[in-house]
Amino acid sequence: MLTDLEENIEIMLPKDGLRSKLQQSKETRRPLIIKLGFDPTAPDLHLGHAVVLKKLKQFQELGHQIVVLVGSFTARIGDPTGKNKARKPLNQEKIAENAATYIAQLAKIIDMSKTKIVFNGDWLDQLDFAEVIQLVSKVTVAQLMQRHDFHKRFTDNQPIAMHELIYPILQGFDSVQIKSDIEMGGTDQLFNCTMGRQLQESFNLDPQLVLCMPLLRGLDGKEKMSKSLHNTIGLLDEPNEMFGKAMSIPDGLIPDYIDLTTDFTPTEKKVLKSRLEIGENPMEVKKLIAHNLVVQYHDPQAAAEALDFFAKQFQQKSFDDKSFEEVSLQHVHAQLGSVAKLVDLCHFLKKDLSKSAIRRLIAEGAVQIDSNKWLDADLPVDLETGFRIKLGKRSFFRFV
Repeated sequence: MLTDLEENIEIMLPKDGLRSKLQQSKETRRPLIIKLGFDPTAPDLHLGHAVVLKKLKQFQELGHQIVVLVGSFTARIGDPTGKNKARKPLNQEKIAENAATYIAQLAKIIDMSKTKIVFNGDWLDQLDFAEVIQLVSKVTVAQLMQRHDFHKRFTDNQPIAMHELIYPILQGFDSVQIKSDIEMGGTDQLFNCTMGRQLQESFNLDPQLVLCMPLLRGLDGKEKMSKSLHNTIGLLDEPNEMFGKAMSIPDGLIPDYIDLTTDFTPTEKKVLKSRLEIGENPMEVKKLIAHNLVVQYHDPQAAAEALDFFAKQFQQKSFDDKSFEEVSLQHVHAQLGSVAKLVDLCHFLKKDLSKSAIRRLIAEGAVQIDSNKWLDADLPVDLETGFRIKLGKRSFFRFV
């Protein structure tokens, strides 16, 4: 049991803390309280979030209490983690909307009927100014400046606002309020989670164990998976989209995706990685990963259909054999007229891509009209019935 729980954990503080917490739970016959906090700053969860959620699921299946803490107060401040400038705070209406979407998506992985959901506005909104001063007095400026992003911004003469310094203290106070035994997060949350340990001790509570999971790199192969970087595989992506995105991961990330995103057994994971090591075509292994992902977040039938769709769309070379998403020409004309610049047309079809990103795709030859590459983003295009366009690797449209 301990070995399974320790799998993929990158940072454990203190190092032998999990064994101790589990023994304590056994002796007291009390489930551990395991905290996962999030600020509802964007409405969609992706496979990077799922790395932590899968570990929570393991604890939940062993009978421990998962507490999902929604940062209804702290989202109005903005978590500076990993940023070289302050995050924009959100208004209450947007926070509530995003939180509801987050909570619905959590059910993709954890059992929400056995999950406790709390909002830190319930206690942070109640603090008067004297209590806030008393709380922040428990932490020194030197301790806060040990945090990497604060230290870097200070060294680079970039501004650090006072509310950003207070943020990790408030997150730590959340741990005091729910008396968490374990707090989980990505490795980028290490400082904030250790602040919870420190504050719990100052309130004469047993300090929580901190478990940090690795950060999953996104489809670009460089940065951590993040919606703002457009490099994600979303938990709500349609089967074909999810399968196609998984097939686009760089070959060097395949072992990480095997370990962190699939639900293969440890033996199956080991076999897949050994197949790569002896020189098997990485595409065949990626197909297994992609199929597994669609099974997890949809169902086996959807996974089989996505596999067939991928083979037809991307492994058969004929442009005419592709499956095209139909778009109403009447709607196109109403929005763009009968003639439009190529960049404007592509942006209309793929609103999730910025125009600068679309211009890059066009320059790279990733946009085709009736199987011919168009390399000038500003060329006018006549929009007629039967018009067919390929945009990027996975998007095919036909006007009807």
